[in-house]
Amino acid sequence: MAACSFISLSVTRNPTRSLLRCSYPFVSPEHLHKSFPCPLWSSSFSFCLHSLRKHTATAIFVSYSVPSYATSMTSYSLSTAPLNAVNNVDDNPLLQDFDFPPFDAVKPNHIRPGIRALLKKLENDMDELERTVEPTWPKLVEPLERIDDRLDVVWGIVNHLKSVKDSPELRSAVEEMQPEKVKFELRLGQSKPIYNAFRAIQESSDWQQLSEARKRIVEYQIKEAILNGVSLEDDKREEFNKIQQELERLSQKFEENILDATKKFEKLVTDKKEIEGLPPTALGLAAQTAVSKGYENATAENGPWVITLDIPTYLSVMKHARNRYLREEVYRAYVTRASTGDLDNTEIINQILKLRLEKAKVLGYNSYAEVSMAMKMATVDKAEQLIEKLRAASWNPAIQDLEEIKNFSKKQGALEADNFTHWDFNFWNERLRESKYDINEEELRPFFSLPKVMDGLFSLVKMLFGVDIEPADGLAPVWNNDVKFYVVKDSFGVAIAYFYFDPYSRPSEKKGGAWMSGVVSRSSLLSHNGSVRLPIAHMICNQTPPVGDKPSLMTFREVETVFHEFGHALQHMLTKQDEGFIAGIRGIEWDAVELPSQFMENWCYHRDTIMSIAKHYETRESLPEDMYQKLLAAKTYCAGSSTLRQIRFAALDLELHTRFIPDGPESIYDVDQRVCHRTQVIPPFAEDRFLCGFSHIFAGGYAAGYYSYMWAEVLSADAFSAFEDAGLNDDKAVREAGKRFRDTILALGGGKAPLEVFVEFRGREPSPDALLRHLGLLPAFLIYRVSAEAIRH
Repeated sequence: MAACSFISLSVTRNPTRSLLRCSYPFVSPEHLHKSFPCPLWSSSFSFCLHSLRKHTATAIFVSYSVPSYATSMTSYSLSTAPLNAVNNVDDNPLLQDFDFPPFDAVKPNHIRPGIRALLKKLENDMDELERTVEPTWPKLVEPLERIDDRLDVVWGIVNHLKSVKDSPELRSAVEEMQPEKVKFELRLGQSKPIYNAFRAIQESSDWQQLSEARKRIVEYQIKEAILNGVSLEDDKREEFNKIQQELERLSQKFEENILDATKKFEKLVTDKKEIEGLPPTALGLAAQTAVSKGYENATAENGPWVITLDIPTYLSVMKHARNRYLREEVYRAYVTRASTGDLDNTEIINQILKLRLEKAKVLGYNSYAEVSMAMKMATVDKAEQLIEKLRAASWNPAIQDLEEIKNFSKKQGALEADNFTHWDFNFWNERLRESKYDINEEELRPFFSLPKVMDGLFSLVKMLFGVDIEPADGLAPVWNNDVKFYVVKDSFGVAIAYFYFDPYSRPSEKKGGAWMSGVVSRSSLLSHNGSVRLPIAHMICNQTPPVGDKPSLMTFREVETVFHEFGHALQHMLTKQDEGFIAGIRGIEWDAVELPSQFMENWCYHRDTIMSIAKHYETRESLPEDMYQKLLAAKTYCAGSSTLRQIRFAALDLELHTRFIPDGPESIYDVDQRVCHRTQVIPPFAEDRFLCGFSHIFAGGYAAGYYSYMWAEVLSADAFSAFEDAGLNDDKAVREAGKRFRDTILALGGGKAPLEVFVEFRGREPSPDALLRHLGLLPAFLIYRVSAEAIRH
């Protein structure tokens, strides 16, 4: 059995805090459930940012009217007293029974009366629950799940629309209702009758007869209640609640400032020489943007063109624009977003960090990082060990990457070769990659049209996990005409899940980045006629939209992103847990939740998979074999630099949430500069205000948890190595491994500790060797390990 040789992934408990440290994800009122934004990945996919939606719907109270082909979709009605009887809100779509969430019907003017009516009904339900609660499943967990479910779906609809269809009216309504929603969540999380009932179940003689999944729910609820302040005295609880309300407000404002700052930057270009080097796809997108801004005659060939900070445009400029001044201007605009004027996030960050530290102190912790880790697999020490050991393994390779790029630029006669800086790296990095591997990202685009990529992804999932995915457009209301809806069926043709897919960038109304979130979780309780309720997911990306009569032609990084987010969706949809609180993505430790998403990315390099999706959109020609081999050879290109980039974000996150002193001698930017000196081989950019756009930790659930991407990548790489060991060319062996993966990693949800789930799948504890091998860093790590051993002895 190969144990993890550089970091233990087993749960570590502090015996002095045994009640507070457990193997469940920390969930507080500011982020009750999870959606999963993609990481800030490599320099070539450098700023994949999105706020983690703080309250994601994971359940639904609808009455389902089922089309004939979706025979297992159940009809379900929750309340004994219909919400539309409250406050004369008969026509409010948020409060009606519906087949699927009425995303097309909900308007800003529905939010205030709808949420108020909902909260009034839920307050009554809470009164009844606390009055009648008993330490039994029917008298405690079932009514609690119904209350939790009701709030999740209604607020989830509103918050989702704010993420994908933002408007001033919607913002105003959400901001007004948010304090009332948080107030109810605090009551729910701090209910002593509910807490005492869960403790009574745990201490009862029947405890050992409970299933492992139900034990996890009970333990989870107890620890969550303590972290939500249930044990605090009145004055301390009041202080805690004020902190929670303010943190919620600040996080919301932080994300709004980023969106507004991103929209604010527009550069009109009329001289094509200024944008020389931009590929046709980028020119077409910039011209299309110009048309939307009123330049009706704009064309890709003749312009004018409008450059924005949306990810497809930004990355195209940084990687392909020969105009160094343009690269500098766009780079500066991007890394200083939301750092000046009315949109400045600096003071918001300071206040968030100060309040998080105060919250930790109220709960009896030394730092917010300790609070965050209280319900994760790792501890602060273990996370920092992982970060440092990956940093040491990446440092020398990253230095070599930079020297090679600089030397190459000098040979090409680049004037900036002796003054190489941040807005030069991606451009010359791309030129060197093209030179070394004779592969051009833009030349690959025609082979990756979105429809073909999705067909190939669905074929892979059928082969691995035995499910069929079919279009179901028209079945469910959508928020934009570009949104697609799908049904997932088992091998008998029976529907087992559904999901929405919103693929394209819409910078005027949609937040950047990519994320997956649950709309409905699987639940046997929230069903009708004895049938389990089926899960539903959102999958949101911000990739290049269609231009003219061409389909969306994707970069390879965009292909990887789709696979990544679909990995999250699969864990949500293919769960076999019937307990709603731990079904799918719910109840899984945060630092393990990226396992299936990062696992799916590996298939983007699998020959049969890539050949099934890479078909020229016009000629239908398959990707030439030599191009595939070049793509494969380029997989580990600049791995040291890419890994260091992730390490910067993870190290900065932990530094701010462990040792940073708000209002102390160092500013947040001083800390960033200090971290950059040991995680960047290019000297830090003095004006960098990246923190003002770091949504993952200031408007999402990754605070003191960004390390999770690397922690989970150890797990995901080792999981994929099981398929490599079986033989990737052996279809039978791959299917067998896929079945094991589905029956463990995807099926068990939060019903079992993730380390146990991994061992059940892999037959042993995780090892980092597969990750380091995939990154091409194994030799560097082995050198580091030998050196470290020598120092110790």
